Amino acid sequence: MNADAIQLVDSFPDAATYRRLRVEAGLSPKTQEAAERGLANTLYGVSLVKAGNVIGMGRVIGDNGTVFVIVDIAVRPDHQGQGQGRRIMAALDAWLRANAPVSAYVMLIADGEARHLYCRFGFVETAPASVSMAYVANGPRGP
Repeated sequence: MNADAIQLVDSFPDAATYRRLRVEAGLSPKTQEAAERGLANTLYGVSLVKAGNVIGMGRVIGDNGTVFVIVDIAVRPDHQGQGQGRRIMAALDAWLRANAPVSAYVMLIADGEARHLYCRFGFVETAPASVSMAYVANGPRGP
């Protein structure tokens, strides 16, 4: 196998790798405790591996029946813009189509231009009927 080849594997990284890759990809940092607790609830996840190093990831969480959420899509910056995010999404989408009940609601939060990628997989913007809302636990709250 070519050492430069990037493999997509059906497994999600451990907590330390997850934390590192989030920061490298420009996502918010997570504590070790949060990562360990959260990753235990992964329904399905994939990793992109190059020369033994995880350079991308994505996972599905939810109640495994009515609601599924695609989260933690991250690709190291030196591999962005090469279709790696599309590979991750294709794997997650295939798993959802094979495993989620027909009436299940599948959602994600699209950051910036990533929304164009998600549209290719059938996601549509829900505003103004619905808007994403969030807060960080123990962080500053709105007015």
